Amino acid sequence: MTQGGAFYFLSSIVFTIAFACTTGNKPATNINPVLAKDDSIYKDVQRSTFQYFWDGAEPNSGLARERFHVDGEYPQNDKHVVTSGGGGFGVMAILVGIERGFITRQQGFERLQRIVKFLETADRFYGAWPHWWNGETGKVKPFSKKDDGGDLVESSFMIQGLLTVRQYFKDGNTGEKALANRIDKLWKEVDFNWYRNSKNALYWHWSPNYSWEMNFPVSGYNECLIMYVLAASSPTHGVPAEVYHEGWAKNGKINETTTKYGYPLNLAHNGADEYGGPLFWAHYSYLGLDPRGLKDRYADYWQHNKNHTLINYSWCVENPKKFKGYGKDSWGLTASYSVKGYAGHAPGMDRDLGVISPTAALSSMPYSPEQSMQAMKHWYKDLGDKVYGVYGFYDAFSETENWFPKRYLAIDQGPIVVMMENHRTGLLWNLFMSCPEVQQGLKKLGFESPHLKK
Repeated sequence: MTQGGAFYFLSSIVFTIAFACTTGNKPATNINPVLAKDDSIYKDVQRSTFQYFWDGAEPNSGLARERFHVDGEYPQNDKHVVTSGGGGFGVMAILVGIERGFITRQQGFERLQRIVKFLETADRFYGAWPHWWNGETGKVKPFSKKDDGGDLVESSFMIQGLLTVRQYFKDGNTGEKALANRIDKLWKEVDFNWYRNSKNALYWHWSPNYSWEMNFPVSGYNECLIMYVLAASSPTHGVPAEVYHEGWAKNGKINETTTKYGYPLNLAHNGADEYGGPLFWAHYSYLGLDPRGLKDRYADYWQHNKNHTLINYSWCVENPKKFKGYGKDSWGLTASYSVKGYAGHAPGMDRDLGVISPTAALSSMPYSPEQSMQAMKHWYKDLGDKVYGVYGFYDAFSETENWFPKRYLAIDQGPIVVMMENHRTGLLWNLFMSCPEVQQGLKKLGFESPHLKK
């Protein structure tokens, strides 16, 4: 283990003890290291999934490709398309690669230098990056006709990742400190206040050609909490607390309790039914934002995410639509490839299409360690290369349809690497939550967390 690895491993132990004292409970099994008997599978899955962001990266930018199809069933002009959100998850995965010994610290540093250089020169719009670029040129590739400018949500996923990198290298050698300073500049250039569109809400998109025509103010609850936290935390273009409370929390209307399988959800999941929607909502904002002990006036986010996960698991175990293969050892519904295109798979008679997305269970490892481990071992040992390839588990499969495509998506592979590491050591949680600006932003919004300094 590197010197940095030892530091963060010890930090995780200290946090676990402090967290237990704060909550009055003994350390939960979900934040302990995995059992030794499962460690070889755990390491292999994490290592192979990491390779999507290493060997599989677009060579010029160093960033994650939006997608990769082993079966070759995608247009060749897509091979240069890189993604800001999935790329943000990828820079976190590179830190995992260093700490796990998959690559050296120097290798990781050099790749991150390349990525930061690309981000400094690629298209930006009031500091925010687009959803997609051409990785060779840095020019925006429209995600849709009017989505050809800044994407504040995907940019927030990138900033979440970059801030963990900044914290990782800020006390390093001269070159590492310089990289941390360049990241700090990128972060401070994101104009969150501009993306309010003069309102008390944050807007997802702005286009130099279509202005605010997409008209998408982001309100909760969905995957976008991190955007509001970063907006409140920005030292240069920060937004006042009322943007969070009026925009995201809808003046308190975000609270709406529903209970399924005995697990309550106290937040109204925007656009989802009573089962809570796809599981990526419990992942994307929480790759760096530590949900353990995270509370505000609206929710206990650890309990909420855990309940969301267990509802998803329980639906698959009950399997009311009688899909083949569903059960305790094969579960997890979230947005992914589907038999016909792409779908936001979720519990519910209309939204469950018989497609299992491994990222749903694997990225939920902190919330449901036993259930996630059981699924991972079954897929790895019993389904084998039908669902597992060079970059880890493929994005989705359906035993009912005998559909086993060999395809990957960056936005799904990234959370697997990161959340498996957070479960093991808390590495990315500890790094992100150590940011002084984030701590101030959380305090501004009225959050509690064991990470917050008194």
